[in-house]
Amino acid sequence: MQIILLHARSTAAKSVTLTHRHLLLAMLLFVAAVVISALLLSYYTFRHAADIKSSFVRDLLSSATQDDSSKKDKFVRENLAAMAIKLGEMQAQLMRLDALGERVQGLAGVKPEEFNFKDVPGRGGAEAPPPPHRAEKTPHDLSMNEFQKNLNGLALDLEHRSDYMNVVETTLISFKVKSKLLPTIQPVNVSYNASGFGWRIDPFTGRSAFHEGIDFPSPIGTPIVAAAGGVVIAAEYHHEYGNMLEIDHGNDIVTRYGHTSKLLVKVGDIVRRGQHVADIGSTGRSTGAHLHFEVLVKGIQQDPHKFLSAGAEQARILVTDAGSSKVTALAVR
Repeated sequence: MQIILLHARSTAAKSVTLTHRHLLLAMLLFVAAVVISALLLSYYTFRHAADIKSSFVRDLLSSATQDDSSKKDKFVRENLAAMAIKLGEMQAQLMRLDALGERVQGLAGVKPEEFNFKDVPGRGGAEAPPPPHRAEKTPHDLSMNEFQKNLNGLALDLEHRSDYMNVVETTLISFKVKSKLLPTIQPVNVSYNASGFGWRIDPFTGRSAFHEGIDFPSPIGTPIVAAAGGVVIAAEYHHEYGNMLEIDHGNDIVTRYGHTSKLLVKVGDIVRRGQHVADIGSTGRSTGAHLHFEVLVKGIQQDPHKFLSAGAEQARILVTDAGSSKVTALAVR
């Protein structure tokens, strides 16, 4: 494009040639001028909106403010609804965790006054600036995103702890059941035995013979209790043991009670730990009223004293109450 310029005082005409580059540059300058003018006008309008008495400007400013506030309110409401749902889930998890904690507490023998799951633990400390090696993080108010992140992390921790408590409860229950199936309580309430486990002089032959159990002397009719819970697998007369009773406690452990005067249970009965199952007598190969007591593991006689000593040791465990010097004996039930 060529532009010819004429002037009355000038006899010669001047011409200016405009290329596409010149036109593009002019358009860019025009667009930039329009944008800058619009920004300046917007800044001036919102900066001095209170001084401008135009109702149109006030309505425009009010509409923009209300729209922004509406978006913020909607965002807060949506986040509050989500956090309320998460809070409800966490409350349900806490109730389940409290119930689990109380059961585990009872199984472990921890007293409620020593540790209570429902009590809020005390916390405190001085408010001080962070140490130099942690100066990159300064105290500040939590943002909505940070609060949501902490809430999600807490919910995940609660779930993990609940799973862990379930495992602990299962383990404690299994341990308690197994402990009840070990023959650790003395079958007769006497303070001594007439003959222990091992080599002795046989009272009938006078020769050295191996005694496969413990003899508890006591008058005829004295109650005999099960040394542990289990199932009766034999209740019969034996030519050596007389009226004999055998109880299977699981894990290949069997207890045998010989020379009884009366059997109070039959084969197939389930007996509990400490249940009265027979009475002392002097039947079979016996020189007087007593109980012959054996413990067999995988069919082989073991020293019953090892099991009974373990039970007696548990019965003597002392528990010191927290915060006092009171000591109480923990009885094995």
